[in-house]
Amino acid sequence: MAITTTIDKAGRVVIPKAVRDELGLEPGGAVEIAIDGEQVTMRAVRTTSRLRKKQGIWVFHGGPGLTAEDVRRAIREGREERDRHNSGEGA
Repeated sequence: MAITTTIDKAGRVVIPKAVRDELGLEPGGAVEIAIDGEQVTMRAVRTTSRLRKKQGIWVFHGGPGLTAEDVRRAIREGREERDRHNSGEGA
């Protein structure tokens, strides 16, 4: 993908939405800029943390969301494990 954009009076470059979407760039995200002669390369900096700030609040960005059935199953399994432990079966 090659897109031409302009530099504003303050020296800023707007990364077009199509590029931001393709790279998964979000406001506050980091990019690395490398210069090699006349060439400028910009790449997304990925963090290992899945915590990102969204409107001033830290939000965990995990994989796909859980279904209500997933939550019910996890609660049920946790209760069953606790009951086994409390009854002496799991000791």
